Amino acid sequence: MDKFWAHLIKVQPDPDLWVVVVSALAALVIVGFRMPWQLSRGLITIAHEGGHALMALVTRRKLEGIRLHSDTSGVTLTRGRPTGPGMILTALAGYLAPPLLGLAAAWLTEQGRITLLIWTVLLFLVCMLLLIRNLYGALILLATGSAVFALIMYAPAEVQQVVALVAVWFLLLGGIRPIIELQQKRRRRQARDSDADQLARLTFLPGGFYVFFFFLVSVTAAVFGGYLMNPL
Repeated sequence: MDKFWAHLIKVQPDPDLWVVVVSALAALVIVGFRMPWQLSRGLITIAHEGGHALMALVTRRKLEGIRLHSDTSGVTLTRGRPTGPGMILTALAGYLAPPLLGLAAAWLTEQGRITLLIWTVLLFLVCMLLLIRNLYGALILLATGSAVFALIMYAPAEVQQVVALVAVWFLLLGGIRPIIELQQKRRRRQARDSDADQLARLTFLPGGFYVFFFFLVSVTAAVFGGYLMNPL
């Protein structure tokens, strides 16, 4: 156990600047172009629904399960008061989860805790798997978890570092695009049950305010996360 703990908290040297830049560009390509975004967007959905689930537990709502769908949408099922702080915080947590998780991951990366970061991701996926209530969601989490486990077991430290950097940038940048897509759907009146519109019904503030708040937090997280990962 002592050896495992030492392995878990070991510090890796800072990556070269070019590695950070290339990782950021790779994530930008994934997020910015249609095909790679469609293939990878489900990972943002995992973080999104995980945020809802975690906040539901923190606010002591009854968490009944999570569903992930093939169209990259998802839903977190909770039970409790339909109004009040717990419901509001649970609704807020979804769009904020990817950028804030990315920011936390950027901090771990800046500390050189790549191994700890990857094990934490694996633990997060295992916890999500225990809450999944549909077959597709279980398969997606098993596939993602297996890839992370293989990275831990078989990839050299340098490869782990590069993959971790791309993943961190992906969370930071990928947390922004769904918010832009949300506003586009709201303009076309295709998102009447979105988190922002649910929050508007729960509070005295309009849905547009929450979209702006999500966007502001995600951009701030991306900027500060990029600053943390700058090795200079």
